[in-house]
This record gives sequence, structure tokens and C-alpha cells, in this order.
Amino acid sequence: MKYPNEVIIAEVGPRDGLQNEKTILSAEAKAKLIDQAIEAGFKVIEIGSMVHSKAIPALADTAEVFKLIKNKDKAELRVLVPNLKGTERAIAAGIKKVKLTVSASESHNISNFNRTPKQTVEGFKECYDLAHQNGLEVSGAIATSFGCPFEGEISIEQIEQVVKAFIDLGIREISLSDTTGMGNPKEVYTKCQYFKENYPEITWNIHFHNTRGMALANIVAAMEAGMSRFDGAFGGLGGCPYAPGASGNVASEDIIHMLHLMGINTGIDLDKSIEIAKEVKMLVGHDVDSYMLKAGKVSDLIKERPKKQIKICNA
Repeated sequence: MKYPNEVIIAEVGPRDGLQNEKTILSAEAKAKLIDQAIEAGFKVIEIGSMVHSKAIPALADTAEVFKLIKNKDKAELRVLVPNLKGTERAIAAGIKKVKLTVSASESHNISNFNRTPKQTVEGFKECYDLAHQNGLEVSGAIATSFGCPFEGEISIEQIEQVVKAFIDLGIREISLSDTTGMGNPKEVYTKCQYFKENYPEITWNIHFHNTRGMALANIVAAMEAGMSRFDGAFGGLGGCPYAPGASGNVASEDIIHMLHLMGINTGIDLDKSIEIAKEVKMLVGHDVDSYMLKAGKVSDLIKERPKKQIKICNA
């Protein structure tokens, strides 16, 4: 199998992980985690979402978090924006990259936004135009790309309709997201290969949840299809409203560990990423879904053999 020499891992814990937590961290604590991630070597970090405080209270202070980050110029910092108001908030905060998200599933999208996917992307035009006029980069994300809790399997054709709509808008960076952890390696390979081959001009990001324990296998399948950019969350924070108690995002430190064992460079210090996960576990006050925190690195098992004791017998 041919794998990439280098993979970019985006840390999405500050947004997709912390937004689900009952314990709301202070802006100072979030900024510190983000600075630690930058120091560890993460070059892309999703720091929050520009939503109304009532919508997601845990992310209401994203603008303040951004202000407190010390090393802003050392990583690409992006935020999720749901609408024009969110785009305006991002511009006012001085943020340089925003992400727009829509579902490939019509049922899921109507449930969340009361609009079809096509109508949602059409509504993004004013967001894109305003962001572009103010010098912000814009990326897109397609939720439920690998399965929908209402519709089941999602076809390539459904995803492609949204891809084309994003391209028509002017977006050239798109994330395919396994929102509810329904994807499997065969499906992942087929879809990733199709979009990688048919839309080579697009920068593809792949976002997996580990809801059913298949995220790392799905990452390997996506790499085999030519993908080399993935999202992860410190400690594996996150969750799925359709599978209460299940794992959330795949843990960043678990991805890094696997890739380093495979000889694939990430530019990220694994030990530092594990320390971040340990701190996150302490801050949220409960166990997290990280194999690195539960079992440690493979290299932790390899210890120096004790020298054999040679007994000398006197005849």
C-alpha cells in the first residue's frame, strides 16, 4: 500500500470537543490549551464557533479565546460560522479563516437548519462574499458524508451535489465528515478515492468520529485513497446525540501515535500531545476516549532487558 510521507492533523478539540462538555472551561483555559497545541506542532486548529451564546454556551467566548492566544501567527486558526452574523463576529474578532458546514443528508440538514442542503449552501453566498471581501479564507464541511441516522447510507451523488455547490460558491477546501461515526473502511476508501481523483483542485480534509471504534481504520483507508489531512480532538472529546455515551472525535494523540509507528511524519510532538490530553481530562473532570492515556505508547512496553545473572559454582 502507498501511504503519504506526511499528514496534516487539525486539532478540533477546542470546538468540536469542548462544545459537548457539561463543564464549561474559561477562555483562559481554552487559550492555554490552544497555545500548548501550537507548541506541540499542530499547524491547524479549530478554536471555536461564532454562534449565539444561547445556541452553544460552551463556545460563547470564542472571540475572547482568540484574543488570549499568544502564538496566533504560528498556526492556522479557524472558526465555524453558521450564518452571516457569525461571519461578522469572526471579522470583528480579527480571525482569518472561517468554515461553513452543511449536511449531505437532506433529512439531517432539514432537522438542523430547516432547509435542504442546496438551500443552505445558496444561503452561504453572503457569508462567503463578506468573508472574501475582508480577506478571510473560507472552507466548507459536509456533515453525514459517511452515513445519516435518519437516511442510512449516503451516496456519492448526494455528497457531490454539495461539493459542486461549494465549488460554485468559490470554496476550494472541503471536509468530508463522519458526523455520527457510521463510516467503514471500504466505504471510506471508495468515496475518498472518487473525490480525490475527480476533484484534484480541492484541498480535502477528512473528519472521523470514533463512535463505533472504526476511526483509525478509516483514516488508513482514506490514506490509501490519497487523502493526507485529518481532524482529531485532544483526548477524543466529543460525542454523538444519536448514540449517548459513545466516543466522540478520534483522539489526536492516537492518530499521531499510529502515523509515527507507520513512519509517516506529522510534525507534532507525540509526548506533548499526550500531556495536553492529560490536562484536558483533568479540566473536564471525567475519563476520556484516548488509547494513549489508557494504554500508553507501544514504545512504553519496550524496556531494557535485565542482564542475565551468571552463577559461578565452585567445585
